[in-house]
Amino acid sequence: MDAVITPDYLSTREVIADPYPAYRQLRDQSPFNYVDFPAGVVPGIEGPIRSWALLRYADVYTVLRDHERFSSARNPLVGKAFPPLVLILDDPPRHTRFRRLVNKSFTLKRIEALTPWITSVANELLDQAGRGEVEIVERYTIPLPVKVIARLLGIPGEDYETFKHWSDAFLSLLSMDNNQRMASIQEMVGYFGKIAAARREHGADDLITALVEAEVEGEKLEDWEILGFCMLLLIAGNETTTNLMGNLFNLLAARPELWQQLRADRGLVDGVIEETLRYETPVHRLGRAATTDVELSGVRIPAGDLVTVYFAAANRDPKEFPNPDEFRLDRDLRNHVGFGMGIHYCLGAPLARAEARVSLNAFLDRFAVIKPGQAAAVRQTMTPVVFGFERLPLVLEH
Repeated sequence: MDAVITPDYLSTREVIADPYPAYRQLRDQSPFNYVDFPAGVVPGIEGPIRSWALLRYADVYTVLRDHERFSSARNPLVGKAFPPLVLILDDPPRHTRFRRLVNKSFTLKRIEALTPWITSVANELLDQAGRGEVEIVERYTIPLPVKVIARLLGIPGEDYETFKHWSDAFLSLLSMDNNQRMASIQEMVGYFGKIAAARREHGADDLITALVEAEVEGEKLEDWEILGFCMLLLIAGNETTTNLMGNLFNLLAARPELWQQLRADRGLVDGVIEETLRYETPVHRLGRAATTDVELSGVRIPAGDLVTVYFAAANRDPKEFPNPDEFRLDRDLRNHVGFGMGIHYCLGAPLARAEARVSLNAFLDRFAVIKPGQAAAVRQTMTPVVFGFERLPLVLEH
């Protein structure tokens, strides 16, 4: 039986590590107002930061499709807890113009052209990992996505440990000393500032050059906009996919019959990836702000209040997905919100799917069996934003 959980527990480490019992208990109370960040966490904001939690699929779907009443740009934490990120913290028309700038880098055609290189990186990492008990977060699920997004940006993939450290610091609002956290973010800003300056002098065939040279309505992007793009792409480009792949391999290690099915029928690969996105959604939540008084599920939310969209809770709502706590391949998954919905639908979704597909096929080609390791797996608890593993030991057998 689930322990009794109150709304203010949603951002605790215990719930971050295992949030689904909380979602089950609290969904019928949603929307409810709760303390999202306690007093003193965000510099410059004295009291606690409250928000409305949205755990029902219908409410989440409504908010994601309604950027006029639920703004991504009017977040009081921007500039205090973290620097402004382009796209994810923008509303139209600015969001529309900026998205158009980078869309072409994430088309299916561009990703298909990149797939052979992703496959070579996957196999190189697996050659280095060997077999037996392997801690796959350190050896595989962190380095692969960071190397891929680094290649697209045009920065050295060998620096992936530094990039991952910066990415973690950005998300660790609840778990890292703020001075240390802001120092890491400033390092990241300084790094991308130098790269952007170098691209102004000598361009290259990469995303940073495209941003430096881009014009929106006849004007070049400002430096902070270029840096905001770079930080978003680095963070989103590795966190989502790292957590998707860790969740995927953990689920399969506990389902040996499904592993054998997959080895016999690779036509099931895409379905397994989509059900993983629903069942253990990599990005659990993001914030919006109500621009007007609005009612959701009979609850009035005043203009200016924050709302927190819980993608993962929506993906386990029994009204949308019957028997939601079962991992099944016979579902209609067209409307899962694992990558969001509406204008902010994840820009990198095709890339994340491609990396997961390449990875799963590479493991299936190489390993007859995968199973949980002797050492304990450890869920990440540094941030409530994502759901994944800090450590995931698996036994890999040829």
